[in-house]
Amino acid sequence: MKRNFTPLASRRKILGSLLVAPIAVPILHACSGGDGRDTDIPPALAPALARALGSAQLPGAARHAIENLIGNQDAHGETRALYILRGGSPITEYYADGFLATSRLISWSMAKSITAILIGILVGDGRLSLDESAPIPAWQRAGDPRGGIKLRHLLHMASGLEHVEVGDPIWSSDTVAMLFGDGAANMAAMAEAKPAVAAPGENFLYSSATSVILADIIARSLTDSAVPAIRRQAVRNFIDGRLAGPLGLERLQVEFDPAGTMIGGSIMHASARDFARLGELLRLGGVAPSGTRILAQSWVDFMRTPSPANPAYGGHIWLNRAPSAPRYGALWPDRGAADLFAFVGHQGQYVVVSPAQGLTMVRLGITSDAQMDALRQTMGLISASL
Repeated sequence: MKRNFTPLASRRKILGSLLVAPIAVPILHACSGGDGRDTDIPPALAPALARALGSAQLPGAARHAIENLIGNQDAHGETRALYILRGGSPITEYYADGFLATSRLISWSMAKSITAILIGILVGDGRLSLDESAPIPAWQRAGDPRGGIKLRHLLHMASGLEHVEVGDPIWSSDTVAMLFGDGAANMAAMAEAKPAVAAPGENFLYSSATSVILADIIARSLTDSAVPAIRRQAVRNFIDGRLAGPLGLERLQVEFDPAGTMIGGSIMHASARDFARLGELLRLGGVAPSGTRILAQSWVDFMRTPSPANPAYGGHIWLNRAPSAPRYGALWPDRGAADLFAFVGHQGQYVVVSPAQGLTMVRLGITSDAQMDALRQTMGLISASL
């Protein structure tokens, strides 16, 4: 599987989308409805939607909500892929014109949850520990308060570092500077240089820079080399051997910065089926459909356990719980299953998993901020209706 580092020039081509909406964190509002009513299906979408739903055994409310999600683009934006599994078997598979089951689509912040899976494999190997000081050399100097930051704090988005995820204007944010600006040549160096402004574990602060630090830790745990090509190859080999190969991720493509650090907070590409396989891995407690154990059950439990600073967030994954503040939740605790959790990304990328329902649902597409609340409501209605 080909995995290349993304040149800065290529990343700048997608900067335009960020000037419309923040890159990583969802626009976090509470859900309040979504009626799933029938909508007039545009003729261009009708054949693909008919193929996706024609033989599916779906409750009426779920069928109507899916038709609304795909057909009403004015409300929800463009759905490029919708793939739903129940009990591990597909019940709906839809692709917009120009997209296929093999198409690689961007993860945006869903990459954060994949980064946490990789960290979990290393913890299971004994190479990392949740409750030891995060192995960042610059933080280990005597008197540096950042030495108290543990892996657990980073995974809970509670490091206490001065990270600015969404700036006003947007290009003033650390996220944009790191991905597209002065920090792009060495993202981890920029993220790790930020000072501590709170005690570790004290405050929830959603941050793509935090996930880049975790990606740097992955590389450091696999090689002592600072040579970018060696770091990239070590991470590629690890992903191929321990995750992509055993799980059958045929289209997963991770991206790297010029320093050889995986862009673990925002830029991975995969097919809808591959994203679903990652959701299924967590639904099945860390075991691949083949029976191969990839993650310890205890790590899956950690990811799905509410963090102290925000019950709606676990170990780099969103939970269907009431948040510590309205803007710190991403799902629909008023209507979805209590055990539901999700990878969530900019512009409406979702991998939604409910073990109680045997459900894994992937939605990939392009949704604006103005459409996000309607999308979230309809996604909640679909999940609750299946």
